[in-house]
Amino acid sequence: MDDMNQKPQQLNIELSEEIAQGIYSNLAVITHSSSEFVVDFVRIMPGIPKANVKSRIILTPEHAKRLLLALQDNIKKYETVNGPIKNVKSGTDPMMPPLSFGGPTAQA
Repeated sequence: MDDMNQKPQQLNIELSEEIAQGIYSNLAVITHSSSEFVVDFVRIMPGIPKANVKSRIILTPEHAKRLLLALQDNIKKYETVNGPIKNVKSGTDPMMPPLSFGGPTAQA
């Protein structure tokens, strides 16, 4: 059969209830080699000096680029509806979220 006459295949993506719950992350650490990108999603909490990786995603360079483009497209759509997302203040490390979280300090 000619490739031009083939119907595009549909991909059935299943989402289990456990995975649908999601994992909260407020820090992503990205490293790469010549053949892959590794994205570690971390949750840090104020006052706790240790943080564990909650999820690790390993991507080929081509898939990392697709993810970048998809994120750019979705951020553009989000900002069209909700307004600009605030940028990190200059002079701070863009890789590190604020450890104070901006709220009042709790007291016992």
